[in-house]
Amino acid sequence: MYVIFGASGNAGFATAAALRQAGRAVRAVVRDTRHGARLAALGCEVALADLTDLASVAAAMRGAQAVQMLCPVPVADADPEATMRKVIDVAAEALRADPPETVLALSDYGAELDANTGITRLFHYLEEQLKPIAGRLILLRSAEHMQNWRRTIPAALASGVLPSFHHPLNKRFPTVAAQDVGTASAELLLDAARGNGTRVVSIEGPRRISAAYVADVLAEIGGQEMVARELPREQWTPVLLRAGLSERHARLITDLYDVHNAGKIDVEFGMHERRFGKTELIEVFAPIVAGLRTEARLQGA
Repeated sequence: MYVIFGASGNAGFATAAALRQAGRAVRAVVRDTRHGARLAALGCEVALADLTDLASVAAAMRGAQAVQMLCPVPVADADPEATMRKVIDVAAEALRADPPETVLALSDYGAELDANTGITRLFHYLEEQLKPIAGRLILLRSAEHMQNWRRTIPAALASGVLPSFHHPLNKRFPTVAAQDVGTASAELLLDAARGNGTRVVSIEGPRRISAAYVADVLAEIGGQEMVARELPREQWTPVLLRAGLSERHARLITDLYDVHNAGKIDVEFGMHERRFGKTELIEVFAPIVAGLRTEARLQGA
């Protein structure tokens, strides 16, 4: 049995689908029963779990040959760092009590850094907690997900201006489609030839991009003029607070982009096992823009 946490998300769903296509039994773990229908349609066993509750997480893992761990950053949480650390601690305790043959953790570029890297610091904590537990541990570190731009796209299409935390606008940085991360995860879980120990794998997309390139892609899809603009550093926190984030959540993001713009978030130096997704940015953005336009038409009808 392959147990996939976060199976309703883009990466987790892709992992579950690939494993089912390979004929493997999959238990898809979700936090809301409303997200289970399409996973059940794949032939997955669907389990409901509260990631902060040990009994719930342990029950979801029971009988697992392999577990894919995803520790999402909580949304609308006053203290997302404390909540995420609790989720990690609960997962680690459940794995210690009943360790599967393989644990794969979805992690981040820069997770090797023991420093103030904002959100990425929590993935460092995840990796450190799992290393002493799993006999066969795979750390799949991914670049920034292309889907993260979705929060910015509606305002950009409305104004013709794409605000960017990435400075400068021509700086090229790694990014990846979430579904490519999920597919790579399934391939790694199915690779039974590897022995025990910790295996670190990085994944990013087919090309590195810039904020200016993101604006060009949006202009092409939207059929309109689009310009990227650096969001001044002093505006980062106010913008995030207006978007509904708590002060502590906003700080995690601003700290991350500070180190990102300083060039410190990338593939770990000397790391040899690298993978590259095939999905281009335009393939991710096109359905997002189409969906937004459909919503606008329905609201205007």
